[in-house]
Amino acid sequence: MTGAQEFERVLDSSDKSVASFEHQDVTLLKRIQHFLHSTPAAVPLIVLVMAIIIFGIAIGGRFFSAYTLTLVLQQIAIVGILGAAQTLVILTAGIDLSIGVIMVISAVIMGNCAIIYGMPTPIAIIAGMIAGGACGLLNGFLVANMKLPPFIVTLGTWNIVMATNFIYSANETIRDTDVDEQAPLLHFFAISFRLGGAVLTLGVIAMVLLVVGLWYVLNHTAWGRHVYAVGDDPEAAKLSGIQTKKVLLAVYGVSGLIAAFAAWVSIGRNGSISPSSAVTDFNLQAITATVIGGISLFGGRGSILGTLFGAMIVGVVSMGLNMLGADPQWKVLLTGVLIIGAVAIDQWIRKVSA
Repeated sequence: MTGAQEFERVLDSSDKSVASFEHQDVTLLKRIQHFLHSTPAAVPLIVLVMAIIIFGIAIGGRFFSAYTLTLVLQQIAIVGILGAAQTLVILTAGIDLSIGVIMVISAVIMGNCAIIYGMPTPIAIIAGMIAGGACGLLNGFLVANMKLPPFIVTLGTWNIVMATNFIYSANETIRDTDVDEQAPLLHFFAISFRLGGAVLTLGVIAMVLLVVGLWYVLNHTAWGRHVYAVGDDPEAAKLSGIQTKKVLLAVYGVSGLIAAFAAWVSIGRNGSISPSSAVTDFNLQAITATVIGGISLFGGRGSILGTLFGAMIVGVVSMGLNMLGADPQWKVLLTGVLIIGAVAIDQWIRKVSA
């Protein structure tokens, strides 16, 4: 007992100061780097605001009108939805090159079931959603279970789905008038309404709600944390008890479902249903929005809100250049600069965690 008391007296007389680390030498550049690392959507948001200000000054007040800015949202609705699907895949350090043609074949199936086969429109929509989900699950199975590289898998399924799309449809377009007469529900997301000077469509509302919903899932659910963990370090995720195969299968399956949902929105946006739209670079546009939005191609980092901002940046640049009467190739040039810049900034930010 006496020994214990002597020990306590020694502790009482010992130095109680706590070690501390001074951060006064942290430069402003380092502080910015840490801020951008902890807030991945900040960079695309800053670029978006700057683009709006620059084009607003160059064009004048009409660019700042509610109608012009909401027109940008209408134009990016499809790319924004596909970008949300692409974000899920890229967060797992993968990529989906087939997402655009999955959307097109889902639209073709919806149109054929409703117009050609005379099925009830809700059943036709469900059939298209099932087709999109099945394509996504096929990608997920080949990546998760067969251990094949996502780039090679989705490049292969891109060719398979595109060819199937043309064979199944015989490359016949379903006209806008036929959809209006026989299956008006397919044009549901074309419904528009005014909000002051702004004109919004249900397709824009659907895009925003989808992005916000996925943001909540990715940031406030266990599944969302698992997606980030698998993309950051799959082996560490597996050792921590995460079923990486199921996560990857779910991610690609959900991505296919979202692409099928984008098909429904695209029918409302385009009016007609054309199988030949499969040759449009929807894949590239979705990847562009995702990369510019700050989603790391190495996986495990980024915010889906950034993808929405990335799609809006491309839309604002395109609208601004059109209003200025510039050569369309300037849009391509600026998009390339933005992509390279986004990847360079991502590499610089990742040094914080290195």
